[in-house]
Amino acid sequence: MLLLPDKALLAGLLQRYRAWERLVLAQPNNLARRRRLEDLAYTLCVLMGRRTAREAIIAAELHLGLSRSDGSAAEWAQDR
Repeated sequence: MLLLPDKALLAGLLQRYRAWERLVLAQPNNLARRRRLEDLAYTLCVLMGRRTAREAIIAAELHLGLSRSDGSAAEWAQDR
């Protein structure tokens, strides 16, 4: 059984991840921004027990009860 993180902590991490993701998209060659995004992705992976940032984000959204407009979270949950 996997222990899940506090929802407030997880929501804050997701919010920071998305903010840094936007910054990296705005300046993809900025290595400092890219490293910060990778650090946040790693933290999400560890907290959610997933191997990739995408899987960790989907798992975090499911844990928080967030819906994804593209339906991928629901599809991912059905595959598990």
